[in-house]
Amino acid sequence: MKTWISTLCFCLVTLLTVSGQTNTQHFDKLVLKKKEKKMFSDRDSSSVVYIDTLIMKDKSSLQFFGKKDVKLVVKHAEIDNQAMIMGQGGQNNGSNFDIAVNFQKLGSLYIIARGQDAMNGTKTFPNGDAGNVTLTYDSAGITPQSTDKKAKNYVLTDVTPGGLHVTPSAELNNIYGMIARAPQGLRGLPQGQIYSGSPGKEGKVVIKGK
Repeated sequence: MKTWISTLCFCLVTLLTVSGQTNTQHFDKLVLKKKEKKMFSDRDSSSVVYIDTLIMKDKSSLQFFGKKDVKLVVKHAEIDNQAMIMGQGGQNNGSNFDIAVNFQKLGSLYIIARGQDAMNGTKTFPNGDAGNVTLTYDSAGITPQSTDKKAKNYVLTDVTPGGLHVTPSAELNNIYGMIARAPQGLRGLPQGQIYSGSPGKEGKVVIKGK
């Protein structure tokens, strides 16, 4: 009885949370087969998704493109192994995630909000900032853990910034190669930034029960 009341309260709270939002998508049941991808890439810069039942098989993924902010509410989730939720905003930045979920099964889940590296020598943006991730899980369901990746109920959050692995020597060698392969004259010069040595900002992660 206590568990049922807790679940009901969780549902009411999450429903009230999304009811005041615009451009909300609702799924009664969303099932992703092994390695299947569900993409959200409409023109809106933010996305609000409410899912009554979410089933993700091994290595399936929810992918958000061009989304600065993503709010995801899942009433009942059954997650197998190496499932992924990832998001990319504009200008090489990762998405900000606000996720509320009731885990009824959890193998391993990766939440990816990392910044992207700048593509030096082309028309592009600097190294991207990572997004911030807030994961609120229903305490009446499974409690995720982030210490043992070989054990069940594992959640990994990746909020590393772009540009950590970019070096001046590698970028300059790439640009010299572009010039050498190009026709003679200024047409061979890169049209974008030569080198962005500063990495983006690291994101923040909050995982809490409710």
